[in-house]
Amino acid sequence: MSEGHDEEREFDLRWADGAEHKEPSARARMLAARWKDNPPGPVPFRADPEHGGSAGRSSWVSTAVVLGCVAAVILLLGYLDFRPY
Repeated sequence: MSEGHDEEREFDLRWADGAEHKEPSARARMLAARWKDNPPGPVPFRADPEHGGSAGRSSWVSTAVVLGCVAAVILLLGYLDFRPY
């Protein structure tokens, strides 16, 4: 094919979205084949209550650590900016 002919082509997304048959992705085909013989078990939407307490506490601790680090960086940058040369 000539190079000029390739430049004239343009992929039209509206045309592609309007296709009657859409092939599933490779991952969807792989999971469908795997789950045909061995379907996955049910997965709860939320964590078990007995395990949820420590996870909730650690998220607050990690949030406090991140906010503390951001505040320390802001203070350090402010100190370096106002320091006499």
